[in-house]
Amino acid sequence: MGEAYAAQLAAKDSALRDALARWPNLNWLPPFESAESHFRNKAKLMIGGTVQQPTLGILSPTFTGVDLTGCELYEAAVADSFPVLSAFIRRAQLTPFHVPSGRGELKNIIVTGAPAGLLMIRFVLRSTEPIVRIRKHLPWLRDQFPNLEVVTANLLPERKAVPEGKEEIVLGSANALPFKLGDITLFLPPQSFFQTNTAVARGLYETARKWTDDLAPRTVWDMFCGVGGFALYCARPGRRVTGVEISGPAVHGAKLAAADAGLSDDVDFREGDASQAPSGSAPELVIVNPPRRGIGQLSHWLNDSNAGAVLYSSCNPDSLVRDLRAMPAFTPIRARVFDMFPHTDHVETLVLLVRS
Repeated sequence: MGEAYAAQLAAKDSALRDALARWPNLNWLPPFESAESHFRNKAKLMIGGTVQQPTLGILSPTFTGVDLTGCELYEAAVADSFPVLSAFIRRAQLTPFHVPSGRGELKNIIVTGAPAGLLMIRFVLRSTEPIVRIRKHLPWLRDQFPNLEVVTANLLPERKAVPEGKEEIVLGSANALPFKLGDITLFLPPQSFFQTNTAVARGLYETARKWTDDLAPRTVWDMFCGVGGFALYCARPGRRVTGVEISGPAVHGAKLAAADAGLSDDVDFREGDASQAPSGSAPELVIVNPPRRGIGQLSHWLNDSNAGAVLYSSCNPDSLVRDLRAMPAFTPIRARVFDMFPHTDHVETLVLLVRS
């Protein structure tokens, strides 16, 4: 924070070029810029303070609530929700969880905003005890937010330093947030992953679409496909796309999006562990968008397969380099940095590899 944005972006681009210097013929496109503020579509707010004076933000090292509702990272629809959520905590008498004593109920609130202004709000609770009060006052919350699409209670009974638990209770009829991104509408279930920078995510998918069309593959796999962004953007008549994702809710959202786009005959989404070597013959193009740990053993399978190309979207340069080195049968030919996380050291990179 405080460093000129142009210098931040140049440093990230230079660091990625250095990390991939062992491939000197790699064609680097100019980095894809982000807005410097109001770019995050998702807020994970730890709740502190008291019922009457809650804080929404983070906790200090002494577990005191630090209010960050004035932070300029968030999109307008997300930021505008913060004062209303503070009022809702008071109205519904949601006691903030106190880490040292283990008392209280409301641990976190997670807010996601879609480009059309629709909202998803998730209350992360220690137990089901506050749900009756949340339901009681939900009409008031909907009056404040006519654009409120999805509301859930997420249960996190364990005392863990994590933002959410495994159990999700939908408090309404909608269980996925419509998220229009360019010419595709994605559907985000509560526990699904999606990039937090909407404009840069769209740039990432559009670049992937162009590079894919340049190759003109007839068969594509999208591994770690999440809610189907890459698969749906790269789908074309006559091109068979298969997405694989371990998260059941994400696969459900991806199928909704395929049906909405009229692509159900061209795109197939399956629940499965994308890090495990698949059986059978490989497609012409494999897209991978793994978590920070990278693609692991899948890199060896890809190297020995008959796949013609790999499109690798990475959020971790270290695992990206390790995985590329494990695929000597492929040559990286194109790369681009996408500044998904301004004011941090984190960066997203898209790399196109073709079989040597």
